[in-house]
Amino acid sequence: MTTAELDQFLLYGTVVLLLGVLAVRFTVRFGLPSLLLYLAMGVALGESGLGIRFDNAPLAHALGFAALVIILTEGGLTTRWADVRPAMLGGVALATVGVVISISAVAVVAHYVLGFDWRLAFLLGAVTSPTDAAAVFSVLRRVPLPNRLAGMLEAESGLNDAPTVLIVVTLSSATFEDQSLLGISLTIVVELVLGSLIGFVIGWGGAWILRRVALPASGLYPLSTVAFAVLAYAAAAGAHTSGFAAVYVASLVLGNKELPHRPAVRSFSEGLAWLAQIGLFVMLGLLAWPSRLTVQNLVAGLVAGLVLTCFARPLSVVVSLLPFRTPWRDQLFLSWAGLRGAVPIVLATIPLASSIEGADRLFDVVFVLVVVFTLVQAPTLPVAARWMQIRSGDEMRDLDIEAAPLERLDADLLEVRIFETSRLAGVEVGELRLPPGASIALVVRNGQSTVPTSATVLRKGDQLLVVVPRRLRAATERRLRAVSRSGRLADWLEQRQGKRRIPRTLGEK
Repeated sequence: MTTAELDQFLLYGTVVLLLGVLAVRFTVRFGLPSLLLYLAMGVALGESGLGIRFDNAPLAHALGFAALVIILTEGGLTTRWADVRPAMLGGVALATVGVVISISAVAVVAHYVLGFDWRLAFLLGAVTSPTDAAAVFSVLRRVPLPNRLAGMLEAESGLNDAPTVLIVVTLSSATFEDQSLLGISLTIVVELVLGSLIGFVIGWGGAWILRRVALPASGLYPLSTVAFAVLAYAAAAGAHTSGFAAVYVASLVLGNKELPHRPAVRSFSEGLAWLAQIGLFVMLGLLAWPSRLTVQNLVAGLVAGLVLTCFARPLSVVVSLLPFRTPWRDQLFLSWAGLRGAVPIVLATIPLASSIEGADRLFDVVFVLVVVFTLVQAPTLPVAARWMQIRSGDEMRDLDIEAAPLERLDADLLEVRIFETSRLAGVEVGELRLPPGASIALVVRNGQSTVPTSATVLRKGDQLLVVVPRRLRAATERRLRAVSRSGRLADWLEQRQGKRRIPRTLGEK
């Protein structure tokens, strides 16, 4: 690349990046995943628009995987284990059993209705089965879902990439026809287990190192954390196990350890993930040629999408969650909330890069499916949540807690925001009964800061700065959330509810 070419690349790249960042505001307002605008930008820049030609499928495959590594890293680092733990078994079931059921259902219809040969039919089922975390949560951030549903969707989206990547790679390999179904299944299970184990070891080891090594600059902590997550992917892939399982597990471990400068780590990973998403979707838009989208491919995409959305996805949800006695409203919403995004399109580049016969048509069908059904499903999710009556006032976001380290005191500074639904409003500081050693240092109200006394009454919209010894941080957060949920009588009310409560859904005790 010459200097002139680099200058041109930086010009186009920064313009696209800035437009992509501005597009987030537009998509949030109208309830659409930003991927649709990014794909449109790629198409506009492509051969049918400004004339940029990009048809390098192997390069798209490699860059797509690199972007997914960053996206999964951000997903793991920003996931609260306490939120997903009750729903983890359901998420695992959806990411494994659900994927197999969805693949099979779509493959049967693709073969007998759309005329795909069996290999291409199963590839279509495999690449369209995983839900996409970026697409799902760009919309669900606006919907106050109960923790059990949000946790299950998050766990599924983070975990289902790994098995489907292995399935698609196996189906696209030249030696696929020489392998037995039992051999393929055992290989996939072993790779998932070993990849998860590698990810856990590297994540735990990385957290241990970062908590004990004093780096000379705070900006090195986010960089090192992301590097450990990427190391997990590379180590697992080098050992011929599942790199995607490894990177998500490692990120999940790192994100839930008390690491120095955790808010900075989260912000840095979110910025990297947005950069990866913008670049990924624009690149995939460049790879899609509108001139290739024939009526036959459009119809095939619509048919495959209808089968996936109205039959395969609901069937996979129902069967996967049978052991958990999940309420029918939850199952119905989970079925509709299975948004597809970048992952299916990236997976479609694998057979394209392997020169599988019919891979061009497969890519076009998947592209149509993702665009059309994301446009249909994404804006209707808030309406679906209201119609199915699954919004829960008790589980809405009523409290936000951020933390910054106070290294010399071996303590953390918690920034607590009291939202409209929080029952902290009206409670006196002395009634919080925080663990001994934790104290509210400052109350910020209407832009004015005051040092509270035990008689200071908290109000909606207040921001609290709480200094807490690091060993007491978890107990302090639990106490704040309990009072936020149940008010000053939190202990008494939750004890009564605990005695009378009967488990009905996954994770309830």
